[in-house]
Amino acid sequence: MFSPSPGRKTASTIAASVGALALGISALVGCPTASRAEQAKTNSSLPDDLNSVFKTQPCVQAKSLAQLDAPLARVAKRLEAHDPVTIVAVGSSSTGGAGASTPAFSYPSRLERELRQRFPDTPVTVINQGINGEDANSMMARMDAVLEPKPDLVIWQLGTNTVLRDGNIPETANVLQAGITRIKKSGSDVLLIDPQFAPRVNAKPAVSEMVGLIAYVAKQTHVPLFRRYVAMRHWHEDQAIAFDRFITADGLHMNDWGYSCLARLLAENITATVARSRAVAGVKPFQ
Repeated sequence: MFSPSPGRKTASTIAASVGALALGISALVGCPTASRAEQAKTNSSLPDDLNSVFKTQPCVQAKSLAQLDAPLARVAKRLEAHDPVTIVAVGSSSTGGAGASTPAFSYPSRLERELRQRFPDTPVTVINQGINGEDANSMMARMDAVLEPKPDLVIWQLGTNTVLRDGNIPETANVLQAGITRIKKSGSDVLLIDPQFAPRVNAKPAVSEMVGLIAYVAKQTHVPLFRRYVAMRHWHEDQAIAFDRFITADGLHMNDWGYSCLARLLAENITATVARSRAVAGVKPFQ
């Protein structure tokens, strides 16, 4: 377990610890809970068919994308009871939806629709708290506002802007751990999302270190990690999907297809994790 206070010894220790993991991964590749009427109105802003955006390019689960390796206990319990589930997505521009044709195509909006389809008997609301240009420190500074809706799950996307700005990557671990501790104390589940696989990000050699560091902290703090970098790398390298199919002309942000496929894969991972939690809860102890 890391000490949340920064220091040279902590940073160097973390850097050494994640080095091998980073190399391995590199090689592998605003608003309150809505009423039902308001939810129906929001749903009408997109075609009823969730698959319409995938007609020319299917969204396929990456074989190399491991399932979430830590439970979402609170979410699973509320879904089992058909209690309303509130999710807050905090992050930078790729959470806010930069590059999408409309806010309805941001990944949080798409994730809400995907989860409602999978859990039709449970009201699910995803609140988008992504702000362009933010890094982990900026997000941590507004964590009280992130937690104000009393979410059942906080999805925290981070890492990209620190990489793009040649920031201090090892020190990000201290902020990340402090944030995870703060979220857990509120009673919410936590799910992390690492940087995107995109030309401007890939041009920075330090991206492998950041991806490895986030994976290391997720493992040490026992929170699930959605490996966005691996998933998007699979699109481009294994499925031979051109960057312009899922990345906008700025070489950084996703387009409608990219956000929609990200949301679908994330929903599938959340659904599988909830199913595993239910299965474990249903196992009777040996007599």
